[in-house]
Amino acid sequence: MSNVVATFTDQNWESEVVGSAQPVLVDFWAEWCGPCRALAPTLDAIATQYSGRLKVGKLNVEQNADIPIRYAITALPTLLVLKGGRVAEQCVGLVSKDALVRIVDGQLA
Repeated sequence: MSNVVATFTDQNWESEVVGSAQPVLVDFWAEWCGPCRALAPTLDAIATQYSGRLKVGKLNVEQNADIPIRYAITALPTLLVLKGGRVAEQCVGLVSKDALVRIVDGQLA
């Protein structure tokens, strides 16, 4: 995993995501998910591009069951943008960097 992309867990979700002063982009993923692995370089690029303005992290759904259930995550990858602890945007499936930039820009405006 990248050093610019955080690791979110059931245990740190409240402090790292819900309590974050910055908007948070969360990637719900699993090791066996090909599209999830394909999305990783895009997440690294987004994390670098928006450093200081957006927190970017991943939550492994196989190691953390509570949070995916709470947010009704049924497909991988699923991306959520949370602002002030609330879901502001949701995207399911493999997305291009351009599409992700548009989503993030819309939430940072």
